[in-house]
Formats: sequence, structure tokens, C-alpha cells
Amino acid sequence: MCKDKLENKKNELMEFDEKYNKIVVGVDEAGRGPLAGPVVAGAVIVIQDFPELQEINDSKKLTEKKRERLFEAIEKNCIVGIGIASEAEIDEINILNATFLAMRRAINQVAEKSAFDIVLVDGNHLIREYEGEQEYIVKGDSKSLSIATASIVAKVTRDRMLCEIAKEFPEYEFEKHKGYGTKKHREILLEKGDCKYHRKTFLKKILKNEENSCLEK
Repeated sequence: MCKDKLENKKNELMEFDEKYNKIVVGVDEAGRGPLAGPVVAGAVIVIQDFPELQEINDSKKLTEKKRERLFEAIEKNCIVGIGIASEAEIDEINILNATFLAMRRAINQVAEKSAFDIVLVDGNHLIREYEGEQEYIVKGDSKSLSIATASIVAKVTRDRMLCEIAKEFPEYEFEKHKGYGTKKHREILLEKGDCKYHRKTFLKKILKNEENSCLEK
């Protein structure tokens, strides 16, 4: 993408947030779908312009290398909160409620550093049990600058966590699939079973099918 297009995209995202005429916190998550690892939420207030802002976009549209570089710039120039809900919490309260829990934790981190007026949350749900002013934005990571930055924070944080988990359980190759249910990950699961970082409620169908296939043999 050329420089002018990057600048236009940045201005478009920035203008979306500025129309609120309030201090905005953008919130997004990473890791709702995987079979293993936590769900992670990022919450960000963009408090100043900085050169890397023109490269900000929905984290899914960026390369891993670019996300890492932008993450460092965001941490340096923005007010950032990170919230994590563990695999055990996901299994206990379900993934949607665990996502809201991670989001509230991320917002609370921001609140310890700065006052703000409204939370903009990516998706089509308001954050349960959050009592402040909030608005959900469908496809917000491609519309709002603060949500787009939060998406990068959440994605990079979670990917780094899965790479650390991979050092503990190298046989599962978490550094490659980041816990998502790829063909290779499923094959490893069927061969070795799960580890402590797997979401037990997400594995029932996979492992049950394997049990049934064994019985048929």
C-alpha cells in the first residue's frame, strides 16, 4: 500500500474515533476460536500521533513481522491494557463470558493509567458486567483506530504466549498453529492427547470422534 493510501486509511480510522468528541478506549480480542491457550484482550487509548500510526490496520491484515514492530510503537506511544482469561476460565464460564472477562481486565488496566469516556468494542456484543459507557462496532478493527491498535496488542500478546507454551510442550508445535485447530494440530491431539493448555470443552467432539473410531475397529 502506497504512502498516500496509508495516510488516508489512518485518517479514516482516526476520524471515526474523533467523531465521538470523547476520550475513546478501543477494545478487541484474540483467540476465541483456538483449541488451546488463553483468550487475550487489548484495550488502547491513542493519545498522540506517531509515525507508525499510518500503518495501523486490522491485525489479521498485517504480517507477523509488522504486527511485532507496530506493537512496540503502540506500547511506547499509547495507553495500553492487556487482559487474559485462562483455559481453565474458558472451560468454566464458556468462551464468550471468558472473552468479556479478559476485556474487563484490559479496560481496568487502562483505567489505572488514565481517565476515559467511552469504550468501543469490536464485534456485535456489548461487554457483559461492564457498567461504563460502551458501544459495539461490527468490524470495528477496520473502522476505528483505537480498536485496530487493540487488535494488534491482543494478537501479538497471545502469539507470544503460545510461543512460550511451545517451549514447554514442543511436541504440540504451538509456535506454528498458535493453538488453532489446524489439520496438523488435530493429528497431534489424536496421537498424543491433550496437555494442560488445551481447552477441554473445545476437545470433546474431536476426542469423542477418535474414541468412536477406535470402538468401530
